[in-house]
Amino acid sequence: MWTFSENKDWMYLENRFSWVKRMSEVLQDPRYHAEGNVAIHTQMVLNALQNEPVFVNLSKQDQEVLWAAALLHDVEKYSTTVFEPDGSITSNGHARKGAQFARRLLYMDEPAPFTIREQIVGLVRHHGLPIWLFEKPDPLKALVKASMEVNTQLLALLARADMIGRICDDQEEMLYRVDCFEAFCQENDCWGKPRQFVSGEAQMYYMQRDTAYLDYAPFEEPIAEVILMSGLPGAGKDTFIKKHYHDWPVISLDDMRTARGISPTDKTGNGQVIQEAKEQARVYLRKQKSFVWNATNTTSQMRMQLIDLFVSYKAKVTIVYIEVPYHSLHGQNTNRDAVVPVSVLDKLAHKLEVPAPWEAHEVIHQTS
Repeated sequence: MWTFSENKDWMYLENRFSWVKRMSEVLQDPRYHAEGNVAIHTQMVLNALQNEPVFVNLSKQDQEVLWAAALLHDVEKYSTTVFEPDGSITSNGHARKGAQFARRLLYMDEPAPFTIREQIVGLVRHHGLPIWLFEKPDPLKALVKASMEVNTQLLALLARADMIGRICDDQEEMLYRVDCFEAFCQENDCWGKPRQFVSGEAQMYYMQRDTAYLDYAPFEEPIAEVILMSGLPGAGKDTFIKKHYHDWPVISLDDMRTARGISPTDKTGNGQVIQEAKEQARVYLRKQKSFVWNATNTTSQMRMQLIDLFVSYKAKVTIVYIEVPYHSLHGQNTNRDAVVPVSVLDKLAHKLEVPAPWEAHEVIHQTS
């Protein structure tokens, strides 16, 4: 069983991890956190979590996942806290940045198994969703997407502990919102499990349209397939393509850069390469010809721009994400024809966003 820390004493955690120690320096708005700073709040959340009857009945591994997520859920209030002119204290974006921190920590510094790491990242990223779901522009779509990234039952439990582990006047209302979240999950068949679609086409139809009906099944089939590779430099994307798609046309940004002598750090040159690659993709798509797009594609924004293009030509998109342990990554990178500078590789690793299952018709995580 994976364990983040056998010793869960707070003083031990403060001495071992600088990011735990600095929580005591981060103030919170007393209207919502009269208990005090982030360190006090986090300890109260951990205690509340472990006193929940549902938590006690979870598997030991799920307990450890939730404990780690609770420890990390407000870690980036340190970098996002702002003292507003009206005297209030805000920390907008701390969940998103906290998720990035958690992935970085559990990939680079304190390695965790891929599935466990991504579950913790999802819990940190979405820990406020049960409270704020019904204020989203499209609550149902937000819920469906989240259910495909994180176990909603564990998420509700974390949100409940987050509310109990604070001193505030609206605690009762916030806990009622968690109850509503649970009921909404059950109503839409995603309580403790990802929302299922009858096909990848049905999933993509729903995700790409604002007014789509959740259970609509489109009759039109894709006419070509694009394999969208994703992964850090040196992870093994080229090897995977040679093994599984050796007879497919490949659009490789690395090959195009190498042929033109363009450095990975040359923004102008890279922009030209991407535009040329997109034009080649359009040629294949117009001919209804399947192909592989081979590049890092390590952020959701990078991938979605390409997926929108491919889907506009009615192509099926499969994302293949490749990952190797961080300690192996630099070694494999140095053995590549197109070696990426260490600083660039680590910058990409810091901003890495693993493809979510809702991003494409199919998402494959190939990890080792």
